[in-house]
Amino acid sequence: MMPALSSRPPRWYMIPVRVLLFTFIVTLLSFAVSLLLGMGGVVLAARLREMHPNMALAYRYVAVPTAAAIGAIVFVSASVMEIRHYRQAKTLDAIERVS
Repeated sequence: MMPALSSRPPRWYMIPVRVLLFTFIVTLLSFAVSLLLGMGGVVLAARLREMHPNMALAYRYVAVPTAAAIGAIVFVSASVMEIRHYRQAKTLDAIERVS
């Protein structure tokens, strides 16, 4: 006979914590990457026009809108995935308790 493994039942209040943490991390990462690419584009455009680069353009028109869009997409998709995972874990926990 196999010993029963004690597993915790799924907790619903951990869903928003995981979703917000994951969204925050991915949004910060996308902000950093888009800012790097935006700065590269601003520097390249300034060199081609032989002007001084205005780095505020990279923040204002590239990094912030890109990070906001990616953050919204990640928030919705992470919410759907976490709710689906919670429901599946809850069902499997109920099956485990019955058998």
